[in-house]
Amino acid sequence: MTDATGYASSPTLRRLTRGAVLPLSLVASTLHIASIAPAFAQGATKQITAPDPEAIKQRTQELEAAREQQKKAAELEKKLKADIAAIGQDRSKLNQQLIGIASQVRDVEGKMADTEGRLRPLDARELQIRASLESRRDEISEVLAALQRAGRRAPPALFVRPEDALQSLRTAMLLGAVVPEMRARAAKLASDLGELVSLRKNISEERDRLASDRDKLNDDRTRLAALVQERQKTQAEAEKDMEAERQRAIALSRQTENLQDLIAKMEQEVKAAAKAAATAELKGTPASLNGKPDLGALKDPARLSPAIAFSSAKGLLRIPVNGTRIRNFGGSDGTGGQEKGISIATRPGAQVTTPCDGWVVYSGPFRSYGQLLILNAGGGYHVLIAGMERISVTIGQFVLTGEPVATMGTTSQVASILAAASSQPVLYIEFRKDGAPIDSGPWWAASEGQKVRG
Repeated sequence: MTDATGYASSPTLRRLTRGAVLPLSLVASTLHIASIAPAFAQGATKQITAPDPEAIKQRTQELEAAREQQKKAAELEKKLKADIAAIGQDRSKLNQQLIGIASQVRDVEGKMADTEGRLRPLDARELQIRASLESRRDEISEVLAALQRAGRRAPPALFVRPEDALQSLRTAMLLGAVVPEMRARAAKLASDLGELVSLRKNISEERDRLASDRDKLNDDRTRLAALVQERQKTQAEAEKDMEAERQRAIALSRQTENLQDLIAKMEQEVKAAAKAAATAELKGTPASLNGKPDLGALKDPARLSPAIAFSSAKGLLRIPVNGTRIRNFGGSDGTGGQEKGISIATRPGAQVTTPCDGWVVYSGPFRSYGQLLILNAGGGYHVLIAGMERISVTIGQFVLTGEPVATMGTTSQVASILAAASSQPVLYIEFRKDGAPIDSGPWWAASEGQKVRG
């Protein structure tokens, strides 16, 4: 014998008639088990559907959002042009802006990574709850059908949110519409729905935060790109033969077998790199105050030589990119050798900044390293950074600590021996002293751990 819902009647079900009027079809809708009430669907008649007001409203909102975005982009472009015009030929102001916005970009990238880290377990738990509800379909169907029978009027058809479903169950239990033998199962269902509602709320808040940060990141990247373009334009005007130098450097790089030879060739045979090396020899080891580095010198954005000696910068440097360290100096490289640097898995498009002041002695592709940047930090020290998709500085250029110099791609650009077979973009960093690799660990700031933030 079946009832109006299409479910077999039972003594348990017939006892669930204590008078509570409950909109329980919304529970079924939420749990994707609308099949418990086929009679309602069979009785429906087909009608010609008029334009959906909600769909029209949504399209209008999307159009307005697109217009607002266009307006915002135009305003940002206008402001950028005004900012660059105000900077003019003032190298100090340009450097200040570059370092400031690059820092903002990295901070927002870090916030987004934290938000994504919080979202992962929330999303996973939501999937677990939904899978649990789906696996108990028959049991839940019986509870829902019983509670449906307790109602005295047709429930509204549009209430499909978990919040409404949870309220219905709680109301049923409060009004005593659930007999003792059903109460435990109804309570379990209410508990699962309660957690689902809470999860959905938290997930929504985190996604809103992520969207807001993503918008800010896009704006900051646009500003940064314009400033980088202005910096390189100024650099090109100062170095008329820059492109020829770059091409010669790349040609020489194809003739070298290893990094040590590459550095030597650049600093001996490429005019801009040789000039940078000579300047580094003269100015690369500034005097310290009472044996300690003068950190105040780092605040001078107009400097043309290192603010502090590289050897005195231990415990002060920021890792060049946000991400997760996947390989360490001295660890196994997977081929029987040892790692000569560290590898950082990053987010796609991550900003790369310089960890120290220095002169660019090489900028371009090199064998399995992909795009490679080599800085002469003075005092016989070199910093090698590889794995980026784009480098935005050129040979001979002096760069400041925290200055934007490159951007990561969407996948790993370095050989798997350096990337540890990571599917993410990977940045490789290596320090050298008098041509030999050294452990960079002592130089990184104490706050830098496995999860690199800077």
